[in-house]
Amino acid sequence: MDAIEKFERFTDEKGLRRTSQRRRIVEVFLATERHLSSQELSEIVRKKHVTIGFATVARTLKLMTEAGLCREVEFGDGIKRYEHNYGHQHHDHLICLECRRFVEIYSPALERLQADLVNHHGFEAKFHRLEIFGICEKCCANRRKTR
Repeated sequence: MDAIEKFERFTDEKGLRRTSQRRRIVEVFLATERHLSSQELSEIVRKKHVTIGFATVARTLKLMTEAGLCREVEFGDGIKRYEHNYGHQHHDHLICLECRRFVEIYSPALERLQADLVNHHGFEAKFHRLEIFGICEKCCANRRKTR
């Protein structure tokens, strides 16, 4: 099932109407491979569909998150961002506290360790996220230059 079909099934199950505005927002989000705030997504949507307002984008992002199409991430700056979730490999993030750049990481060894920990404790995991905050290589190099 593709992401749009998954979203439409989700809204049907919740008893919500299928609207062209929601569909357009979902399409724009899916076509944008970035971590977007609701404000950023709204600005992109409005360039193509001027009648769609911020509130509609924000509500649709909430529905997309509930439907499993995207997930919320926060990189320590107080801004909620959304990234693709459905049909994408799980990954975690390394986040620089100075420049705010981030690196997406995927480690099969880390995923196995997490699964082993969950199993060892008889825990039923629903989701997880790992975000490591620190100073990136480039910022560390800049610090060394200024010393």
